[in-house]
Amino acid sequence: MDGSLTPVEPRRAATVMLLRDTPAGPAVHMLRRKASMAFAGGAYAYPGGGVDPRDGDHLVGWAGPSREDWAGRLATDPRTAQAIVCGAVRETFEEAGVLLAGETPGTVVGDTTGDDWEADRAALVARELSFAEFLDRRGLRLRSDLLGAWARWITPEFEPRRYDTWFFVAALPEGQRTRNASTEADRTVWIRPADAAAGYDRGELLMMPPTISTLRSLEPYGSAGDALTAAAAQDLTPVLAEASLENGEVVLSWPGHDEFTKHVRLGGTP
Repeated sequence: MDGSLTPVEPRRAATVMLLRDTPAGPAVHMLRRKASMAFAGGAYAYPGGGVDPRDGDHLVGWAGPSREDWAGRLATDPRTAQAIVCGAVRETFEEAGVLLAGETPGTVVGDTTGDDWEADRAALVARELSFAEFLDRRGLRLRSDLLGAWARWITPEFEPRRYDTWFFVAALPEGQRTRNASTEADRTVWIRPADAAAGYDRGELLMMPPTISTLRSLEPYGSAGDALTAAAAQDLTPVLAEASLENGEVVLSWPGHDEFTKHVRLGGTP
């Protein structure tokens, strides 16, 4: 034994920065994870979660860029790309009650708060129903054109729980409204990215590095539409933390994101 550890294989995940326009500029929908959660407890995050492999099993109703286009953007194959995009849309529905899908390529469903919608949402959360099956049952097309891929972060290799997460941006569809539908969150807010980042800087809002980084990257945009348009030019090179030993300290760094660099004394504290 050389003392080295085999990294846990990261699980694919998708999360969505849902935006809506306000007189003061776009606001993003965030939820605060319950303190009891094993991963990122107490932290503010976006709706998101693990990708369900079943969502790549068969072709689903689809609108917008093709699966092949998405595969190129996400650096994967079409089947996996479909599952990732389905994961982003499904998690937004599961955790915020917002559904980026419609009966035709140019429409989006309206109110999704009825009992029948809630029954389907609960079945999705319990994984009794795949999102592909849900779309088929409802006769809906996933509106992939309402999503823009924004960033990709991979949990450091030394962490016991690891995720390979694609971050997307989307605008709140007209006629729909968010709600705290997640069992993992104790609070939800609409907040301007600059205000959320200021709260983080003051130590008032806890966030993981990918969250605060993507928040800061949203600050320049004057509307949800501007951000969605800008998504096509965002760099999706995976961000993966690195660990090195320097002068008796373990240095944790995220390439291109110096603000998150940490120095940990061996046998001590940061």
